[in-house]
Amino acid sequence: MCTPRWAVRIRRADGEITGTGILLSPDRVLTCAHVVKDRHAHFTAEFVGAASGREVPSVPAWVDEDAYVPDQWDADGDPSGDVALLRLEQPRPDRETTRLHRLSASHREVQTYGFPFGHNGGIWFRATIVGGCGRDGQVQLSPVRKGEVASPGCSGSGVMDVRTGKVIGMLLSSVRDEHGNGFSFMSPAETIVRHLPQLAQRVEGQEAVDDRLRPRRGDTAQAFDWKFAQRLARWLRNDGSRVKISVVHSDDTARDATLRRAITLADRELRTAASVERASDDPPDTIPSAGGHDLAVDATGIGSAEVGERILKRMGRWQHPADPVTERIRAADVTLTLVVVGVDEAEDPPALLDLLTTLYAAGNRLLLVFRHNGALCRRARRELVEEPEQQPDGEAVALLRHVTEELAQALSRRRARVLANESDAVSGYLVRAYLTLAALRARNAAAPWDRPRLERARYEHRATELAGRLNGILGTLDDLSDLLDELNGRMRAYQVLHATAVRGTEEDADLDAFRLHAQSLLRARPCDVRAAEAAVAEYIGAVERAIARGRQGGSPAS
Repeated sequence: MCTPRWAVRIRRADGEITGTGILLSPDRVLTCAHVVKDRHAHFTAEFVGAASGREVPSVPAWVDEDAYVPDQWDADGDPSGDVALLRLEQPRPDRETTRLHRLSASHREVQTYGFPFGHNGGIWFRATIVGGCGRDGQVQLSPVRKGEVASPGCSGSGVMDVRTGKVIGMLLSSVRDEHGNGFSFMSPAETIVRHLPQLAQRVEGQEAVDDRLRPRRGDTAQAFDWKFAQRLARWLRNDGSRVKISVVHSDDTARDATLRRAITLADRELRTAASVERASDDPPDTIPSAGGHDLAVDATGIGSAEVGERILKRMGRWQHPADPVTERIRAADVTLTLVVVGVDEAEDPPALLDLLTTLYAAGNRLLLVFRHNGALCRRARRELVEEPEQQPDGEAVALLRHVTEELAQALSRRRARVLANESDAVSGYLVRAYLTLAALRARNAAAPWDRPRLERARYEHRATELAGRLNGILGTLDDLSDLLDELNGRMRAYQVLHATAVRGTEEDADLDAFRLHAQSLLRARPCDVRAAEAAVAEYIGAVERAIARGRQGGSPAS
């Protein structure tokens, strides 16, 4: 827990600490674009972890013009970019540098080291990764304790996985809602290297997509199976199903290209800018979430042990390689969303299916692609889809698992974007769901399902009640999210009218104040949509009054 040598304190020319950086190479520091937004200014990079006594090494630095992606907002108000590199006047020793590491993101315990006000020497913040948010591939963090939210001065901090000690991303920003709840956001290594491909040599760890599953020449929109693309996108956006089994024959070029497209778009590193923007020509319901899967493996011709090792590396569980793969997977406290293609063309297909069954039992989500609708595919459907649904306790357990897994994740994503009074009750309902599921599993383990129908119905009623309440809150959050989209659209339209209204006249400071206030509320995450709605209404009213004044006094454009 000492100060990491790669942690860089960044000062402006006036001496004020503006943020934090990560020393990725002897002469390059990764940080947030908003930390160094004055791209033509000079900064000082200070290496607190390399200090000898009270002497902190410092080096003049400036923004690398070829490595600056500003923080911006897409058409839906989702944040994007916000990465930059500083160039150092003199290089630092290589031993002080670190590398970014690719690891699956969800539910990891992480810590960051930054330089907030009052802690010029730096301080650690602990958090848990909640899940992905937005189409840029950014990830939400939840503090371990309420007071541990990273504050100004921490932007640009390295996000370090507690178990492995690897730097897996960079802290972007933090927000606090009206109830005092704090959230932070990070860019994982894959998203960073997509924005700054020149960092590829400073990123290590297994890539999420096998080369054989990436797009090929000839993969065009005309060749895609769009209905198949919709089904894949729904699953990769987490439609609530744990397992999806598809058959894609080797000679079915349309479905094969569609599968590669979905795998690529769901990967943070391979996802293109065109797919992030709504301007993409592809139907929006065929575009999966950024980070929709953690790993996509082509199992053709390889053994189950090799597939298992790839999965364990992506989990960050490469320790104890002498232990059997299945034992290490059962012991892992990380679950992934996995895509395995060519299950029936592996070196030993039955052994691979046994491994996949172990992964399913450990809580992982699986998209399994077979090349033939043969006996192995039918066995997979029976063991991983049909039999779990037919278990006597299946309805209550399946519903509670849906509540505590998919529904909980969906609520987390929505709560990261919009505020609702009803969302205060989410944690309590989820705790009840976890406790009910644990009690039901304990009873089922102790005795077969031979208890009275009334007792069984009681669990089913409780599961249904909790699912109903949480789905109701999810619906409220979805409505607010839709309203947020609508408000962003209104703002864009009235900004055009605003520009027309003031053309040829002196700037209207009051009108600009209304605009900036509305924009700040719309961009806040999570967004207080009702407050933003009122601010947008005020801005619209101000623009319409300005237009009316222009008409009365003679339009500047006439």
